[in-house]
Amino acid sequence: MADGYLEKRYEEVFGKGAKKTIVKHTGIEALFEKNRSYRGYKKDFVVKREMLERIVAVNTKIASAKNQQVLRFKLVTQETGADIIVQNMKLGGLLPELHLPFEGTEPEAFIIICSTIPENKFVDIDLGIAAQSMLLKATEMGLNGIMIGAFNKVKITEAFHLPYEPLLMLAIGKGNEKIKLQPVNKEDKLAYYRDEKGIQYVPKIRWEQLIID
Repeated sequence: MADGYLEKRYEEVFGKGAKKTIVKHTGIEALFEKNRSYRGYKKDFVVKREMLERIVAVNTKIASAKNQQVLRFKLVTQETGADIIVQNMKLGGLLPELHLPFEGTEPEAFIIICSTIPENKFVDIDLGIAAQSMLLKATEMGLNGIMIGAFNKVKITEAFHLPYEPLLMLAIGKGNEKIKLQPVNKEDKLAYYRDEKGIQYVPKIRWEQLIID
């Protein structure tokens, strides 16, 4: 093929001087890879309410089972009771010996996800979509987070006067950990672990083994 043919053809189609769009393999896949579950955060970074609002706003653009849109969100920052949540949650269930989060690395901003109707399979579908979408938005903003399902629902409901049952919480902040994905076979152990340097490894089954033949 003659030199410059593709560039000339691009200008013929899109006009002279048009900038060529290059689709990089690292686009959304890089976002997926960066979106890890952080259990330790930098205390010198303050998450503002406006940041949480931007994260919750993605719910106006994502899918909803039956389009019911029953999820509601309570935003909690350092000034509005984050310490209460820290006292009533658990992190690192597979690493109980570490007693995570370490002192001085606790998250100081949260999004409490509630439902206006009793939990059912359609609510759970929305819950998964919303939680992942919000964490991806946080990652895009240069933040990190984690889904938290182990928390005292009664005390959280009472402390924040929630009108609905809390189903899940997201911690949001600047991560203070090193996390790496580890490709494994489907027969291997899948529990995440940490090495002597504190690097956390997250086993992920190779994509070829996820496909049903």
